[in-house]
Amino acid sequence: MKKMAQTIRLKPMKPMLVREALGAALRDLRVDRGFTLREVASSALVSVGYLSELERGLKEASSELLSGICEALGTTEANVLAMASAKLAIASARDNVVPLFERKAA
Repeated sequence: MKKMAQTIRLKPMKPMLVREALGAALRDLRVDRGFTLREVASSALVSVGYLSELERGLKEASSELLSGICEALGTTEANVLAMASAKLAIASARDNVVPLFERKAA
């Protein structure tokens, strides 16, 4: 019997949205600095639920809200945007690679 190679393509991942990258950057900073959602939300004058949705990339922050959250985290908007940009670049590079696996059929 002749063996045939079989190619399997994985389904491409959904591209990361800016709001998801921004939320991930905010969450990373908050966790790294040891703050709870409640502490940051209280300082930034936003509800805990809304801050949680921002961190999960479900909501978009206005520039004013982002400024307040950054102040509560002790960082700048530029730092958060740079972190989000890096996350987007990594996700974009990952999404542009289509892995191929070859398996010999028995």
